[in-house]
Amino acid sequence: MTTCLITGGAGFIGSALSRRLPEHFDRVIAFDNLHPQIHPVPERPSELDSRVEFVKGDVTSAADWDALLGDVDPDVIIHLAAETGTGQSLLEATRHASVNVVGTTEMLDALVRADKLPSKIVLSSSRAVYGEGAWVDADGAVSYPGQRSAAMLERGEWDFPGLSALPFVSSKVAPSPTSVYGATKLAQEHILRSWCLALGVTDVLFRLQNVYGPGQSLINPYTGIVSFFAQEAKAGRVIPVYEDGQIIRDFVFIDDVADAIVRGALESDSNADAYDIGSGEGTSILHLAELIAAHYGAPAPEINGKFRNGDVRHASCEVSEASAALGWSPQIMVDEGVGLLCDWIDAQGLERAE
Repeated sequence: MTTCLITGGAGFIGSALSRRLPEHFDRVIAFDNLHPQIHPVPERPSELDSRVEFVKGDVTSAADWDALLGDVDPDVIIHLAAETGTGQSLLEATRHASVNVVGTTEMLDALVRADKLPSKIVLSSSRAVYGEGAWVDADGAVSYPGQRSAAMLERGEWDFPGLSALPFVSSKVAPSPTSVYGATKLAQEHILRSWCLALGVTDVLFRLQNVYGPGQSLINPYTGIVSFFAQEAKAGRVIPVYEDGQIIRDFVFIDDVADAIVRGALESDSNADAYDIGSGEGTSILHLAELIAAHYGAPAPEINGKFRNGDVRHASCEVSEASAALGWSPQIMVDEGVGLLCDWIDAQGLERAE
């Protein structure tokens, strides 16, 4: 019997993986606490494939881990469980650190207690570990300007003068998080890497860009900008666009993310440099809003000059290294993916919660 355990397995990415992993493992278990911010009803979600076992439990609870590992001997663990709200993490830092950092160390300690070391642990990390990343000037000199200050943002100085942002590449761009969330995800990477090297477990690290698509939570205010824009436009409201509309993000479709993670779980050796998983294309927030507004025939988006402290200006990645290592490439670009998400939202018959 081969067994795969997915922490946070009843969530957005976990549900997408649940339709793929039973083709490769004899037993797949989703371990999830069904947090009400994501799950309006505390029961097994319908999106979870029927072939997957569900165990309700909290990654921060040693007792829950001991109970789980009394019955489960995982060959592969896909560690998705995390608090993911970038802005929320500035206001609820303890919650994010508890789940993302302590939840990871509780998992590792439980595996040692149970003497059930897996052959591989796959971690879904985040592009948030890079912060603003690397920027380049007109002479080609690369620098790390760091977080935009409150004074810059108040002045409407959105970019760093004289600099242009470079796409994230884990082998070239040093991480420098600008949010509590990003810092906790980088801590996860370091903790897992050191533990796995010491105990002979293969670790595979993924840094995901902005994941979106059918199946994502429509009640979580921190779930992502794509679904928020779609629900605003569907209701006939003007989509609000922050800063000057030229915030850049790499929107990667859920199916492409799930396919990459499955390849990592099945085929990848330990990767010294994390795999950057995105579409490989940067999209401005204004362009995204215009796409969605046009889909619904909603009013034109409105640039309002507002901002969020801790938000990065440019976030996109190169996927060539992940493609070469995994034999993977993104298949659904944002223009197509937005339509697929909107069609799914329409089928739910839901409006955005006020």
